[in-house]
Amino acid sequence: MANPVLLHQRRKLLPRLSDYAKYRLLEMLPGILVWTTFAVALWLCFFRPLWAIAFIMVFDLYWLVRVFYLLMYLLMAYQRLQQSLKVHWLERCRQLPGWENLYHIIFLPTAGETFEVLKTSLFALQHAEYPKDRMLVVLATEGRFADQVRPIAERLRAEFGHVFRQFLVTEHPDNIPGEVKGKGSNIAWAGRKAKEWVDRELRVSYENILVSSFDVDTQAHPQYFSYLTCVFLSTPNRTHASYQPVPLFNNNIWQSPALMRVASNATTFWLMTEQIRPERLFTFSSHSMSFQTLVDVGFWQSDIVTEDSRIFLQGLLRYDGDYRVIPMYIPVSMDTVMAHSLWRSFVNLYKQQRRWAYGVENFPYMAWNFARNPLIPLRTKLRYIWNQLEGVYSWATAPILIFLFGQLPLRVSGDKLGNSIFAQNAPSLLQWLLTFAMVGLIVSAILSTTLLPPRPHGQPRVKILVIILQWILFPVSMIIFGSIPATDAQTRLMLGKYLGFYVTEKART
Repeated sequence: MANPVLLHQRRKLLPRLSDYAKYRLLEMLPGILVWTTFAVALWLCFFRPLWAIAFIMVFDLYWLVRVFYLLMYLLMAYQRLQQSLKVHWLERCRQLPGWENLYHIIFLPTAGETFEVLKTSLFALQHAEYPKDRMLVVLATEGRFADQVRPIAERLRAEFGHVFRQFLVTEHPDNIPGEVKGKGSNIAWAGRKAKEWVDRELRVSYENILVSSFDVDTQAHPQYFSYLTCVFLSTPNRTHASYQPVPLFNNNIWQSPALMRVASNATTFWLMTEQIRPERLFTFSSHSMSFQTLVDVGFWQSDIVTEDSRIFLQGLLRYDGDYRVIPMYIPVSMDTVMAHSLWRSFVNLYKQQRRWAYGVENFPYMAWNFARNPLIPLRTKLRYIWNQLEGVYSWATAPILIFLFGQLPLRVSGDKLGNSIFAQNAPSLLQWLLTFAMVGLIVSAILSTTLLPPRPHGQPRVKILVIILQWILFPVSMIIFGSIPATDAQTRLMLGKYLGFYVTEKART
């Protein structure tokens, strides 16, 4: 039995950590894992090159197997997407009881985008195959851009105000204490203003309202709201779910540079594989949910960068683990990153990827709140913690370990490898593994052409061949616009150098 006197003395020597210190440790953990991996791999390359080669080969083999089963998921998701696009979803809606009682609120948060960008998003909503008298559009503007945005908002109201049941324009005040300047604080403000309008004018149950939070450049598929309505009405316990479409970054894909297209398609394909595994799925970018849920969780958080994924965790915690993401096999189209110069496009893409990777801030939030909610099943907690931590870890480490560390021990080892058969055959074995992984790239290249919008006038037919061949840039893209920004994001969180919200520039030709 422990001596109580000694235990008391130890507690005095090791005072309890404050809540702030505990949370900081959780914030530091992902970055510590990443940098420890890089340090150990580098040490092995120089001092234990045979061990390093063996590790890299096992790691490459693991990722080769993973590429093939992810490829299977991708093909399944692609097939379901193609099948869903053949269905007339509005006709199906009309066969479901209660569909005529549903309303849709669509949030379009803007931070100084041009009239042309906003107009194309509203034009897509105007051409939705869904009754416009049950669609409410909220153009969420920022007060800090008031001089620029107010005239644009009035032009849009004049052109589209009569199309929908209501066209609200909100203006988020600047410099509210405790807020991060970004999409989350803007739509949280707009959401509360929309609630006031619903309570005052619409006066329907929150359970009969669906909310779609769109990025400002999102162009919804004409059947999006019909499809969403069908899925919502067919889902048990439907207010305890978010609804995630397939994001296609192809509004301006014919004009954007090759590296932008590769990075955008890679994001789409990864998210499509997640659609087949809904137990791993988080909300991302443009998504939908019940207005009742949004009110229950207190709207989007206004003090973080990644409000799109955090809103799912808010629901998971609010309903004690009884919350999920329902995959929707219907696309929404957004812009690839493109600026007015190639260099500026690269900078914007890097910052966009870093902002997405900053979703690592969800790990400490999740772990902290899971520990304080005994009603969430342990299996649910462990699954989400593992998926989050493994996901951000692989994002930062896998491409660098495969493409850079794969050759490093062979180049720096000198005579340390000796004349072993293993060392002599290592280069060809590594090359063999990477060659087999090329199958995934070939399939991805082919699929990317089938998801393209119609070729604009002035774009040559040979551009299709360029779009296929661009996938040879995939390893470069995965390192420069994958591993490095992910490592950057996790390092910033580890050091407490918290990231602000970066508004990606949207240029169109």
